[in-house]
Amino acid sequence: MYEREQAHETYDQNPETKFETKIESKVANNAHAVLCMQNIIGNVEKIIVGKRYAIALVMTTLACRGHVLIEDVPGVGKTSLVAALARSVNGTFKRIQFTPDIMPSDITGYSAFSPKTGEFEYRPGAVMSQFVLADEINRTSPKTQSSLLEVMEENQVTVDGLTYQVPSPFIVLATQNPVEYLGTYALPEAQLDRFFMKVSLGYPSDREESKMLDRFKGRNPMAELRPVAEGGDIIQIQKLAEQIHVDPSLNKFIVAIARFTREQPDVQLGASPRASLCLFKAAQAWGLYNGRDYVIPDDVIQMAPHVLEHRILMKQEAAIKKIRAVDIIDKAVKLATAEMRH
Repeated sequence: MYEREQAHETYDQNPETKFETKIESKVANNAHAVLCMQNIIGNVEKIIVGKRYAIALVMTTLACRGHVLIEDVPGVGKTSLVAALARSVNGTFKRIQFTPDIMPSDITGYSAFSPKTGEFEYRPGAVMSQFVLADEINRTSPKTQSSLLEVMEENQVTVDGLTYQVPSPFIVLATQNPVEYLGTYALPEAQLDRFFMKVSLGYPSDREESKMLDRFKGRNPMAELRPVAEGGDIIQIQKLAEQIHVDPSLNKFIVAIARFTREQPDVQLGASPRASLCLFKAAQAWGLYNGRDYVIPDDVIQMAPHVLEHRILMKQEAAIKKIRAVDIIDKAVKLATAEMRH
């Protein structure tokens, strides 16, 4: 695990120094990538019961170098999912419990004067880890929320004019409770757009919950979870996902979906060009996960709700009509499909 004392020595000497990431990888081709992704998902399933699709979505986001917003009620395994994923790839993991008194420097780090050297030294913040859990991100102030913007977009933080790279692979997984709004600060659209995908776990079925009780009745299986991959494997998967072929007709399909979300009368803010790019990348990674070296329309259709929903801002009248963002996406997909066929 990441040790704060070691980080001090690394960053004191050179602010541009990156964390060392094990780059050796056994992932040589798409078939190896699929097997590696399935092994990771299967390993996480030892902790999170019955949520393979949600875990696969998080894995897809990781393959795209993106970040995930997990919106769900308390107690469904959001934190356990992130911890299990980090353990599965032998990655470093940091959890930030967001509260109103958390400061931006707690996230990004700060410079402190060292009497020993007579110089200011960088003290790394919680983002200097491969897997960062931003727990209940909507409970902290907008100022602190915005401290994540640079690191989520550029994989670096700037402190006192000096830039520090975060380790690779890097992913932020933020959680928020969709039920409780008292004492919370809604994420602004600019920050919501930084999240590659929005995922919800939901309650388990009776059978899955019973299986979970049986599995956790003794020792916590998290303590016995072992890595099935390395950081280098994830980096190689990310490179392979970028090489998945996308036909030009699917480019037009993705653009049409985004355009239709902007043209709907019940929508105040539609999908941005960044959203189109994220949907493009998500379809590539989903195609790779399904063992293909090319994207099909179903990949785009399946990824669209998860990539676009949190980016679409509805008008107040839409709530009265009981029209949701997912309804707009569904309509946009149908219109874009009809347009593509003609």
